[in-house]
Amino acid sequence: MDPAESDFETQGPTGEDFGDVVLEVSDLCVQFKTEHGWSTVVDHVNLIVRRGETLGLVGESGSGKTVTSLAIMGLLSGPRVKVSGSVKLAGRELIGLSNAEMNALRGKTIGMIFQEPRRALNPAFTVGDQIAEVVRRHGDGLSRKQAWAKAVEMLELVGIPDAPQRAAEYPHQFSGGMCQRVMLAMAVACEPVVLIADEPTTALDVTVQAQVLDLLAELQDRMGLGILFITHDLGVVAETCDTVAVLYGGQMMESAVSEDMYFDPRHPYTEGLLASTPDAQVRADRLFAIAGTVPPAWDWPDGCRFHPRCGYAKAGVCDGVAIPLAGEGDHLVRCARADELRLEGIAR
Repeated sequence: MDPAESDFETQGPTGEDFGDVVLEVSDLCVQFKTEHGWSTVVDHVNLIVRRGETLGLVGESGSGKTVTSLAIMGLLSGPRVKVSGSVKLAGRELIGLSNAEMNALRGKTIGMIFQEPRRALNPAFTVGDQIAEVVRRHGDGLSRKQAWAKAVEMLELVGIPDAPQRAAEYPHQFSGGMCQRVMLAMAVACEPVVLIADEPTTALDVTVQAQVLDLLAELQDRMGLGILFITHDLGVVAETCDTVAVLYGGQMMESAVSEDMYFDPRHPYTEGLLASTPDAQVRADRLFAIAGTVPPAWDWPDGCRFHPRCGYAKAGVCDGVAIPLAGEGDHLVRCARADELRLEGIAR
């Protein structure tokens, strides 16, 4: 379906025009109750995903990337978790919706694919049955036969050969790359406006990774998808993302259009991530690595949360009061020394 043909893709649930913004996250906070008390894992995160564009959310493990995606999907609940802020999907506020209301949106308006597709697929059902279940749940009275035909169509769309026969097979009969294609077919079967891809290529070899990225780009062009691409791989981000948000310690450290982020980083953490990315054109005996590790959420340092690992940190400046996210235009940074530092990006 052409995105312009869908009323939901041009208007919100009350008829207001929300323009190109299909996902808007404002001041999102997530707290978990631990033995140390309430720990803030995601701290006032702001993200915007536009129709037909990809936003890369990057950072090391423990930075809060996956928790952010689960909060957006409404998959965090219970007495030991608190979620606040605002998440608007096609103009509709998601925070505060019941699980039943979210179930009506998951798969239909917003889809998600995961890092390990084999764990996300049910080994007891054929891949065709699992796709058809999503289609029937959100379809308007589709019969089992019609849903099955749609499942086969989606497998063909994502490049599964002999789709009619393979739809009747089980996940264990598929390779890792093919399982990821099945997950993609399931995620876009009902033509959502937003797709969240959480480390979708990390478990795949380089060749299959490239095929999956090409497939994502093709589906985005065909459907006008807005994509939130979560990864720690800045090489992948360079290939796929229009804008980038860097997350560390549950906070946004920097956000910018992709080209600006790569050529003109303004936060030392971003510089460190770029320096850690292997370059096929440069021979090196040892890859650069940022010293130290991401601290646990109950032990965030005062001031800049990255300052204990930062080579540019200055006592009394970086370790004091909280530092705001600031800047001009689309390039924002959370660094007390951003105006005076000249950081290294990727060579033009």
